[in-house]
Amino acid sequence: MRGIIFDTRSFSVHDGPGIRKAIFFKGCPLKCLWCHNPESQSFDRESMPGVQRVGNKSFGQVQAIGYETTARDVMQGIRADIPFFEESGGGVTLTGGEPLAQPEFALELLKTCTKESISTAVDTCGHAPRNTFVQSMPFTNVYLFDLKLADSLEHKKITGVGNELILKNLELLSSSGKNIIIRIPLVDGITDTRKNINNIKEIVANIKGVSRIDFLPYHSLAKNKFCKQEKEYELNRMENYSKSKAQEIARLFADLAPVISVGG
Repeated sequence: MRGIIFDTRSFSVHDGPGIRKAIFFKGCPLKCLWCHNPESQSFDRESMPGVQRVGNKSFGQVQAIGYETTARDVMQGIRADIPFFEESGGGVTLTGGEPLAQPEFALELLKTCTKESISTAVDTCGHAPRNTFVQSMPFTNVYLFDLKLADSLEHKKITGVGNELILKNLELLSSSGKNIIIRIPLVDGITDTRKNINNIKEIVANIKGVSRIDFLPYHSLAKNKFCKQEKEYELNRMENYSKSKAQEIARLFADLAPVISVGG
């Protein structure tokens, strides 16, 4: 089975428990204004200007974004990190982009990892067919599930899609007893309004199996990526989110999960 990814990263510690191997899938049904991986949004292979340095000289170079690969080839890289998984309680995280937007490729990786006793995580925006979630559940140990905006109209305005399917899939995972890590991005004036935070809190309070809630304060690191790809960045003047403000919001959720973190 072949799929399109744009990166893999060993020794990741922010994509689930322990030391992880993160596999970055290309393509996402959402187009979040603050997306920190804009190169993941399109399902097509792309390119952007880059620089190659040889000694003291620099040369312009076109950098490819995304490449087609097989589950077999990805597994070879995963197996090289197994000693680190075993030592740390880590494993493999499918992220992106949206990994469940390439369901056959994602499922083959999840099944192979499970067969080889490698712990798996899926980092998801939640916008995927219900049946895709159902098929993934036997082979996924933990879901990193994004919750951005509680109001569907606001969600569509900011991300391009409503949130009805997302919330239904979260309820599905909850009723199935899956381990869930909720991830909440904090973007000034967008996701951190009192109304949205209160409504997100109400949603989370009714979800079973939440082992952790990560608050992800906005940062401007993606601005340069948008610029290189000649994509419009609507948050160009936004400052990095205040850590103290993020901590205040996190305290409101203290009774909803065993672990609450700021920064992932």
